[in-house]
Amino acid sequence: MRKAVVTPTGRERTFAENEIIVSKTDLKGIITYANPVFLRVAGYTEKELLGQPHNIIRHPAMPRCVFKLLWDTLEQGEEIFAYVINLCKNGDHYWVFAHVTPTFDDFGNIVGYHSSRRVPERRAIKQIEPIYKMLKEKEDSCSDWREGMNQAMATLLEHLESQGIRYDQFVFAL
Repeated sequence: MRKAVVTPTGRERTFAENEIIVSKTDLKGIITYANPVFLRVAGYTEKELLGQPHNIIRHPAMPRCVFKLLWDTLEQGEEIFAYVINLCKNGDHYWVFAHVTPTFDDFGNIVGYHSSRRVPERRAIKQIEPIYKMLKEKEDSCSDWREGMNQAMATLLEHLESQGIRYDQFVFAL
């Protein structure tokens, strides 16, 4: 299935605080499992999601550099926590506080990834939105998307370094 162009509606969708959105992917980010909460919130059927790249739910307001940081961290065999805005099938959006971990085989090789997403604190979203907006504007200011992503990543890392914190410390401080 080719990813359909979905236009954001500006409407936010939520899920209950006691619910967890869960998905699993292979090494290339292809969805191999999606729990019922994920299906319901994102508005897809299991058949529509399984076998698709996880970026099927990527919201256009989400900075690429955050995903680069996420993938770089996972490929090193480390877990990462991040705030993410996702796009539903109908164009609505939903915020999550994601915990993404690599999955290892018996020999210590990474064989996939597991993501659990919870409802984020509203105050954290209010703090992260302007940062993501600034990073996205930095990305979009370049004609080459890779260059824009790299410039935004440098901006993010400089911001963290100026505060003397790592990304994980940053997200937990929000």
